[in-house]
Order: sequence, then structure tokens, then C-alpha cells
Amino acid sequence: MKSAVIVFPGSNCDRDLAVGIERVTGSKPVMVWHGDGELPEGLDLIGLPGGFSYGDYLRSGAMSARSPVMQAVIKAAGEGRAVLGICNGFQVLTESGLLPGALMRNAGLNFVCRDVKLTVANSQTMFSSRYQPGAQIVMPVAHHDGNYFADDATLDRLEGEGRVVFRYAEEVNGSARGIAGIINDAGNVMGLMPHPERLIEPEQGGTDGRGMFEALSAALG
Repeated sequence: MKSAVIVFPGSNCDRDLAVGIERVTGSKPVMVWHGDGELPEGLDLIGLPGGFSYGDYLRSGAMSARSPVMQAVIKAAGEGRAVLGICNGFQVLTESGLLPGALMRNAGLNFVCRDVKLTVANSQTMFSSRYQPGAQIVMPVAHHDGNYFADDATLDRLEGEGRVVFRYAEEVNGSARGIAGIINDAGNVMGLMPHPERLIEPEQGGTDGRGMFEALSAALG
């Protein structure tokens, strides 16, 4: 599996994501600077990491969504390449129009940094096929703007089309209908606020995040 991780000014989880992909898939991702106008050829997976790109000025992910590399990412997504945006990466995906909705300030206006319980709402995606449907898993969160919002019609469509992949099993940030992760209508772009790359080895305190990378490896191999 050939992959790349995009690096924005202020990304601080790019190495974490790259290491997670490499540890599980055995393939080392290419690190791509946000100012590059092109992506390496033949990519199977593009990762948008967590962090505070551009210092979260304007809105989280708003400036990164307009980086030169994002035009290449949008094109690759349209061609069916897998794209995974984690935390700030999820924010970039909504700001770029690759996913619907928006990530707003947490309902309590506090930065949340802890392990949270998630429910697997859809195990039939390339990102979640290694999880059992309805399973409860644990992943860490670390965000100030993780409160997912969309209008009721959009939320109904996401749920009706099975595009809600993960939900919070507990109140974390006020997200509409407990949404923690969604996919696009084609099923190849996913945004997720929790950090699966931070729980892939027992030494990290658990392995619940490993299943996501195993699922991608199996699908994209």
C-alpha cells in the first residue's frame, strides 16, 4: 500500500500518523509539504493529520483547506483514492468541501484531552471493516473544536445512507447526534475526530485504533 501524509504548518500529529500507518501496514508513507502542488503518483491512501494548522486562525482547518496540495487531494479523492482526515484533518476535509458539515467549538468551550468510548455505527466501510458492528471501542481525543454540526436534512441523509461510521458513546463535545466520524457518499473519504494512531500498540495503553489501519491495509493492500 502506497501512502502519503500531508504536513501543514502547525501539524503536530503528522509523524504519529505516519508511524501508525507504517507499523500496521509495513509501508512507510511519503511526507508531503502543504505547499506542494502535486502528490506522488500511485497513492492508495492520503492522510491528513491532527494538530493546529496555521494556528487555527480564522476557523480550524480553513486556511489549510486552501493550501496548494489540497487541490491535488480533492482531485485524488474524486478519482477514488482513500483519504483519512484525523482531528484537524477532519476539520480540513469539511472546510475543503470533501465532507459535509462543520466542526465548531466544543460545547463546554474547553479543550478535551482524554480517552473516550466510541460505538461502531457502520462496520461495512474500508475504514471500519475490522470492527464488529455496534462494538464499543476506546480512542483518545485532543481537540477544542470537535463539535460536529450539520443541518437536520444533512444529518438525516448521513444516517440514512450509513455514512456515520463512529459515534461517541458518551458526551464529549456536543456533537450533533454524537457523531465522531463520517464518510463521503463514495465511501473513500473519512473524517474522524478521535486519534486511532495513538492506540495501535499495547505500550500505548491499548490497540483499539489498530483496526482502522488493518482495515485500510486489507482494502487497499
